[in-house]
This record gives sequence, structure tokens and C-alpha cells, in this order.
Amino acid sequence: MREYLLTLCVTVAVTYLLTGPVRKFAIAVGAMPEIRARDVHREPTPRLGGIAMFGGLCAGLLVADHLQNLNGVFELSNEPRALLSGAALIWLVGVLDDKFELDALIKLGAQMISAGVMCMQGLTILWIPVPWIGTVALTPWQGNLLTVALVVITINAVNFVDGLDGLAAGMVCIAACAFFLYAYRIWFGYGIEAAAPATLFAAILMGMCLGFLPHNMHPARIFMGDSGSMLIGLVLAAAAISISGQVDPDAMALFAGGERNATKAMLPVFIPLILPLTIIAIPMADLVLAVVRRTWNGQSPFAADRGHLHHRLLELGHSHSRAVLIMYFWSGLIAFGVVAYSVHSTSMWIVLAIAALSALGLLLLLLPRFSPRTPSWAERLVPPRYRHAERAAEAAVRDASAVEPEPARPIVAGVSGVNGATAVGPRSRFPDRRKAGSSR
Repeated sequence: MREYLLTLCVTVAVTYLLTGPVRKFAIAVGAMPEIRARDVHREPTPRLGGIAMFGGLCAGLLVADHLQNLNGVFELSNEPRALLSGAALIWLVGVLDDKFELDALIKLGAQMISAGVMCMQGLTILWIPVPWIGTVALTPWQGNLLTVALVVITINAVNFVDGLDGLAAGMVCIAACAFFLYAYRIWFGYGIEAAAPATLFAAILMGMCLGFLPHNMHPARIFMGDSGSMLIGLVLAAAAISISGQVDPDAMALFAGGERNATKAMLPVFIPLILPLTIIAIPMADLVLAVVRRTWNGQSPFAADRGHLHHRLLELGHSHSRAVLIMYFWSGLIAFGVVAYSVHSTSMWIVLAIAALSALGLLLLLLPRFSPRTPSWAERLVPPRYRHAERAAEAAVRDASAVEPEPARPIVAGVSGVNGATAVGPRSRFPDRRKAGSSR
């Protein structure tokens, strides 16, 4: 665990320190697009934050390669190299898109090529555990097609949710943290070495997001852009593919009492199909709703609009920060709830806790619909907006009468400060029409 913490800290530090120079570089090269109709921010903000995140990824992999216990991941598996190859390709396309606004089909093709590069180097799904049936082996073509589909869906889900300051980085960080706990348990709890790459990927992904968040929280000083959102989406998908397609449920059968029981124990992770569909359920739901909404309206599925979940939270009356925190809450509830249920699937307390927190989340969603009523004895302790209308008006009148009016000051023409910058001095009623240099 200490080496994972060291890798995490190095990734955080490198990403954080690189973000400042990257912001200046983005401003210098003009990577500050004009504000669009669907944007929430009001001032042009530089992009290219993915450059700093990619630097953190490279630093994390480099440090892990020189650590004693993590060095075996690079010696026994080709997955770190596959991840770095696919990440470099998708990151490069994202940088070009942040600067030149590439077409959506070009980005989709780049996503598929990046997934294909990882498949060629062995980072692919080999089998799928089906509950109460067992392991279903996949042919190479089936595994590659499923891998490409998973990578493309995950990248676009993260890209779609990147609409508010700090939203995408925070949600992916929460998902990576939950994923790390699950993968670490499989590796050290069950002693399955095939889960080591996924554990490392999750730790590095957490560091990339944590290092970038201080610069990206509202009001954001820099955006990650497509170079960052597609990058962290690919890393999350790679981690899920690594543990979903490489960890054999037969190895867990020794600890769970049979293959069917082992598959049943992994059931919470493979609902509805594989891990990312449950870990990032909120971005996936946003992606599905966006495609259905745009197709229903006769638009392209890649056409941008203001109908995402975070936009609807703002329309309900939530502030920018509260909308982000609500999305954090639901992401954490689903991600950590799935992990907790996979550990103790027979515990009723976990189900009750998830249900209670879900009710709390619904209450937070409807919070702007309620007008809180403060007791009379506590009205002086809360801001005026939480007081009753009549009493708040009376308090405003009392506050206004308590302030003594300032004595009227004579207005002198020609004094700076009178009527702003226009009062520069006394003006003649008739303007002087004489030309400059004339004596008359």
C-alpha cells in the first residue's frame, strides 16, 4: 500500500505543478474558444488541461516501474505499455481538438483506433462471468469488439459529463477510488496477480484527477478539454477491461467455494455487463439520455445542447457548486455502494444504508423547491432570505431607519467623481467649432 501511496502522491504533484505552465501555454497559443450557447461559464477559459494530466500519467507509470513491488506489473504484463500507447494517441487527438475543434467523427475514429491499439498489445476482454452459469469464453473478434465498444462508451460518457467546473475530474476520481478498493481487495485479498495492473491504473487515475482539481474547481482557471476528458475516460476503461477480462473467476472459486459462487460473488461488479457501467452509472445515464433526446428531436447524437443532467440541476435552482456536489454524492453512492455490496452481498444493513442515502439524495435534488421556514426565535441568526416575508420586510425597514443618512454634499462642477468619468469640468452651451490652430 505504501508504494501505491507514493505513486499516487507523485502523480498528484506532477499534475498539479504542470497545470500552471500549461495554462499559460494554452493562453499563448490561443486555446481559449469563444463562449458557446451551451456553456455555463461567462469568461473565455483556457483548455489543454489534459497535457498536465498526461504528464501525471507518465510520471506515475515511471515511478511505479522503479518500485520493487510494482515493478513486477511491467515485467509480467504488457498492459501498462498498452495503456500508455492508447493514451498517447487519444491525448494527441484531444490536444488537436482543443486547439482546432476537430469533427466529431474524427474523434470517434481516434477513440476506436486507440482501443484497437490496446487490443493489439493484449489489453482486451477474454471472458465474461455470467451469474449462476459460469465463465463464458470469447473469441478474439468478440473480445476485441466488446473492448472497443466499452472504451468508446466510457470515453464519451466522461466527455458528456464534463460540463461544470470540477465535475468530470471529481466524478472520475470517486469512481477510481471505489475501483481501487475493489481491485486491491482482489489482488491482496485473493492473491490474484492479474488484478495488479488494474489496481495501479486506478491509483494513477486518482492522482491525475486530484492534481488537476484545485485548478478546475469553480471558478475554474483552466479546463481539461477533450485532451483530458478522453484521456481519463480511456484510463478508467482500461482499468475495467484489465480486471474484467484478465481475472479468471476460476481463480476466485478457491476462495468462494465453487465457480458459480465465485461468479455470484462478482455479480455486483458485472451489472449490467461490466464494471464501468456501474461505477460511472451517472455519466452513462447522461450519455443514454442525451442520445435518445437528440435522436428524438431529429438531431445528431453528437450535437451539443443544454439538456445534460448538470444543466437540469441548474435549471432547478441549484447553484454551480451545489450541482457539482450533488453529482459527486450520487456518483459516490453508486460506486461505493456497489463495492460494499460486492464485499458483503448478504448484509441487509448495506441495502438499508444505500436506500436511506438515496432518499437523502432525492431530498437534496428537490431542495430548491422547498422554502425553509425558520422559527421566530432563530430568525435573527439566519440570513434574511430564510426569514418570513413579513418579518424580513420589517427587519429591512428597521435596518434602514437605524442608518443615519449622510448629509448632502454640494455638487461642484469640474470635480472628479461627479457623475462618473463624464463630469470633467464645466462645458459651454455651444461647442467650439473652430479648427485646431486657428486664431479665431
